[in-house]
Amino acid sequence: MNEYPSCDFPRASRRACPDIHVSFEFFPPATEAMEATLWESISRLAPLGPTFVSVTYGAGGSTRERTHATVARIVKETSVKPAAHLTCVNAARDEIDAIVRGYWDAGVRHIVALRGDPQQGQVPGATAKFCPHPAGYPNSTALVAGIKEIADFEISVSAYPERHPESPSVDADIDVLQAKIDAGASRAITQFFFENECYLRYVDKVRARGIDIPIVPGIVPVQSFKQTANFAKRAGATVPQWLADRFEGLDDDPQTRRLVAATVAAEQVLDLVDHGIREFHFYTMNRADLVYAICHLLGLRPKLEQKAA
Repeated sequence: MNEYPSCDFPRASRRACPDIHVSFEFFPPATEAMEATLWESISRLAPLGPTFVSVTYGAGGSTRERTHATVARIVKETSVKPAAHLTCVNAARDEIDAIVRGYWDAGVRHIVALRGDPQQGQVPGATAKFCPHPAGYPNSTALVAGIKEIADFEISVSAYPERHPESPSVDADIDVLQAKIDAGASRAITQFFFENECYLRYVDKVRARGIDIPIVPGIVPVQSFKQTANFAKRAGATVPQWLADRFEGLDDDPQTRRLVAATVAAEQVLDLVDHGIREFHFYTMNRADLVYAICHLLGLRPKLEQKAA
C-alpha cells in the first residue's frame, strides 16, 4: 500500500494527522419519533464538517418521497452537502429521470447511484434475483450514464471488497466498477467490512487495474450485533468469529455494548489510518453517538461556523 501517505508520529499523537475526511449515511425516517432521532443525529454530526451526508433510497413511492424530503431539508436547513441515493428498482427510466431532475432543482449536486436489491429474496438463502423494470435502467452503469445525460452531478457508486453476492469473482466486480467509472462515476464507497485486510487487498487489486478514483471504506459501528450480522449475510460481508466473541452476552447490556462497539470501530479506523487511509464513510443507522466518538478519535472537532440542522 505504498501509494498511501503515512503519519510519522506515534499512535498517541495520531489525532493530529492531517487531511481526515468523513461522510455519513442516514436513512429517511418512517415515523415522527424516527424523524426526531434523525435530525438530532444530523445536528450532532454536521458541525464535524463532513464531505457530504447521504440519504438512502428504496423502491416504492413513499420511501422515495421521504428520501427527497429529507435531502431537501438538509439543503435548506444545514450547510452540509447532501448526496441522494438512487436505484434502478421498480421504476421506469422516465420516472427515475424525473427524480434526478427534481434533485437538481432542489439544489442537490451529488447522487449515490446503485442498482438496488431485489424486492424479494431479502432473507438469506432466498432465490429471487434482480429483474430490471421493462422500461427502466438495467443496471447501475446505465443509471450512472443516464444521470450524467441529465446534469453534471457528482456520482458515487458502490464497491465490494468481499465480492458482490451475485458476482462470480472480485475481478468481475472490478470490471463493473470500471464500467461505472467510464460512465461518469468519480467515487466508490465500499460495502462495510470488519477485516481491514479484505479492504486493503481489494484496493491493491483496483489500483493494479489502473483505477485511481477514491475507494472510500464503508464503516458500520455495531449498534446491534444481531441486526448487523443479519444485514451482513444479505450483503455478502463476513462477520468474523472474533467480532461475535466481542459482543457475546451483551444483548441485554446496552451500555457495555456501546462501549465495545466504539472500541471495535475505533480500532478498525485507526488501523486504516496507519495504512494511510484518510477518508471514511460511516453507516450511522441514524445514530450519532458512536460515530461522533470515532470521529473525535480521528482528530475531528466541531467547526463553530458550521450551521447545524
